[in-house]
Amino acid sequence: MDIRLLVYHTNDDDPKKCTARKLKRFGYVEFVKEIRKIPRKAIILNPLADRICSPSDRFYAEKYGILAVDCSWKKVKEVFHKLRSFKNHRALPFLIAVNPVNYGKPFRLSTLEAFIATLYIIGKEDQAKKISELYKWSYHFINVNKDFLAKYRSITD
Repeated sequence: MDIRLLVYHTNDDDPKKCTARKLKRFGYVEFVKEIRKIPRKAIILNPLADRICSPSDRFYAEKYGILAVDCSWKKVKEVFHKLRSFKNHRALPFLIAVNPVNYGKPFRLSTLEAFIATLYIIGKEDQAKKISELYKWSYHFINVNKDFLAKYRSITD
């Protein structure tokens, strides 16, 4: 069974470069237009979170889903302030982006890369590989970060 993937989209980006829109077009994600419609216990991918995503997050991901916020990097603090009441905020560990906009930059992942990493870390490798086929470059994300992802996936908490 695939993990439910959700996106809170703020329309800050270039629609042609937006990985979240393409994920939606192919039926891999659902867009959540209102904060109150986000499942309360979903894993919220938040680069400002204190806790790092780990395999122990699989329970909540399977039951409530994973939410990525698609917003401008300039508005990250403002957007996540609105989501502060949610319980399961998780940051992704050190990973290197391969998307054309932030290629080679650590932590500057696209929405697609964030989902691939999270799915891989929680042990949903097949789903991660399936969505990584959306772009020619996205499959390389797993290869470039293979050692990091394997290490993060082996951590118990």
